[in-house]
Amino acid sequence: MTKSKIFFKGILDVGPLMIPVVPFGIIFGVIGMDLGIGPYMTFGMSVIVFGGASQIVLLQLFSGGASSIVILSSVGAVNSRHLLYGAVLSEHLSGLKFIWKVIISYVLVDQAFAVSNEYLKKNKKNKNKHYHLLGGGVTCWTIWQISTLVGIFLGSIVSEELGLKFAIPITFLALLINDFKKIKNVIVMLVSGLIATFGYHLIPFKAYIIVAALSALFVAAFLTNIKLSKK
Repeated sequence: MTKSKIFFKGILDVGPLMIPVVPFGIIFGVIGMDLGIGPYMTFGMSVIVFGGASQIVLLQLFSGGASSIVILSSVGAVNSRHLLYGAVLSEHLSGLKFIWKVIISYVLVDQAFAVSNEYLKKNKKNKNKHYHLLGGGVTCWTIWQISTLVGIFLGSIVSEELGLKFAIPITFLALLINDFKKIKNVIVMLVSGLIATFGYHLIPFKAYIIVAALSALFVAAFLTNIKLSKK
């Protein structure tokens, strides 16, 4: 396949996952305006940070008067999943030039990773396979920016009764559907969810997100080692 065909395949593959991203982006725009940050800073955060959930976490903690340490650590914990994405994709993209790695790192978000990881595994020998990830990532970036703008300029007329906030967990749930097929993945999810739930009131400094993420990583590594040792 040519570079353009691979690029557009990435767009088509990630397309269905963009449906819940639209209200997600609108919510961010609305929250930014409600907090008085202003349209330029709200939109600028979407362009510079481009972190989805971490942007909303940042605004919510900021509005709640959380300390800088809590805000930075929480946002870092939410974004720490991208370290895992990079580690997984390094197997397929380690031979790319530095500038390509920078570009792909910027547009590497949950939805793009979810669809492109499968494509990369099935097309290991294709030297242009990274265009699939580029197509998916650029699509996510474009939809997110447009949705943020809609939230900024039309947020005042978006009704609370529409339940747009429910789109946030739905977005991540859609990404996890395929992972429910493996018992190992289900165990990791349960460990992370239970620790985050019970640790919400028990773990100091609101560090339950960090502890839950690290615990899940430990369990995942342990289960993976067990599987490898049996081979």
